[in-house]
Amino acid sequence: MYKSLSALIVVLFIFGLQAFAQVKNFKINDLSFMAGTWTLKHQWGDMEEFWGPPMGNNMVSSYRCVKDGKVVFYEFVVIEQTNGDPVMKMRHFNPGSIAWEDKDKPHTYKLIVLTKSKAVFEDDKKEVKLTYERTSSTKMNCILEEKDKKGKLQKDIFAYTLKP
Repeated sequence: MYKSLSALIVVLFIFGLQAFAQVKNFKINDLSFMAGTWTLKHQWGDMEEFWGPPMGNNMVSSYRCVKDGKVVFYEFVVIEQTNGDPVMKMRHFNPGSIAWEDKDKPHTYKLIVLTKSKAVFEDDKKEVKLTYERTSSTKMNCILEEKDKKGKLQKDIFAYTLKP
């Protein structure tokens, strides 16, 4: 009897672990806390990041950094949900809309953590993480964590304020 009870406990434990490890089922609408026009005065320049609300299976963002009245760089970001969890795809541009990335190779980040007010995205190489965390009705932090050429983790926190 003890052997069959032990076997049953092991089977239930294994099925429990499998159920726990199932697909996260993150939904694009759960990222709506990011929507808005966010601004920040930073040493790099004046920053503005606009996030449109979820629409269909996606969200879009445009970003610009301006210093001394001149653009430093732009970003265009999409978060798409197609066959699974939402995925962020990002491209950078110099003034004149000159792309940094090849046309078929945007930076891609998988959504790995999602709560009511926080989303963490990570690249496939686990070298870059982007965290968006809404800290109040008018504040959101964007945290960029990336490894430098020596493998040391660098962390920048961009503390945005919602534009009225």
